[in-house]
Amino acid sequence: MRIGGFAGKVLEKLGVVPQQIAGGDIYPALEKGTIDATEWVGPYDDEKLGFYKVAPYYYYPGFWEGGPAIATMINLDKWKELPPAYQALLQMGCQVANADMLSNYDYKNPTALKSLVANGAQLRPFPQDVMQAAFEAANATYAEISATNAMFKKIKDSQDAFKRDAYLWAQIAEYNYDVFMMSQQQAGKL
Repeated sequence: MRIGGFAGKVLEKLGVVPQQIAGGDIYPALEKGTIDATEWVGPYDDEKLGFYKVAPYYYYPGFWEGGPAIATMINLDKWKELPPAYQALLQMGCQVANADMLSNYDYKNPTALKSLVANGAQLRPFPQDVMQAAFEAANATYAEISATNAMFKKIKDSQDAFKRDAYLWAQIAEYNYDVFMMSQQQAGKL
């Protein structure tokens, strides 16, 4: 499977052989059978690259990548040399770029998903046992890294604490509203 990074390390535990392949090389690799599957950004980019023509099964959710995000890395010494106003502007620029990218995908992905299905892509949810196995493999991978990398462990522990509270709040605020509105959409009332 064309997948990299942490996701590749996690899926390796499930028997996947991760491959690093450039975007332009994925289609020919699928077509020739060099790889059996791929992950990419989402429906908008998947449609542009035509993956549905050679890989008709479209599995969701992409549990290895809960959502797109942009990262900016800056040399700490150079960052400290910047005046505070420049630091603030750079930080705001990065936040705007990230929000803009996410909102663009949120806008384009629904239309692309409809097009993918209209062109023969078959939507398939990952079974719950696959999701559970991937969750457990991810946690095992993170535990292995945490055992030898104190900074990783500190960040992971902080993220886990945040997620516990964030998912609690999401269940109260977002989840129930979203489920209600999805039922309205499925009933043709939107």
